[in-house]
Amino acid sequence: MQYRKFQRKRYCKFCADKIPFIDYKDIKSLRSFLTEKGKILAGRMNGNCAKHQRELTQAIKRARSIALMPYVEK
Repeated sequence: MQYRKFQRKRYCKFCADKIPFIDYKDIKSLRSFLTEKGKILAGRMNGNCAKHQRELTQAIKRARSIALMPYVEK
């Protein structure tokens, strides 16, 4: 018999705070959705809904293209 660990339901941070849009200039909040190497975390890992995950990805890519964020971490 296998026992399942209790996992808390993940929730979308942007839906909970009722943020109207994700700002690409807000680097501090965007960094929490990246790994140590600079990859974007999947929505199932950070709990974002599909809509906000797409907006988050777009914001990170915009910040990278205008050199606010690095593409990779060394």
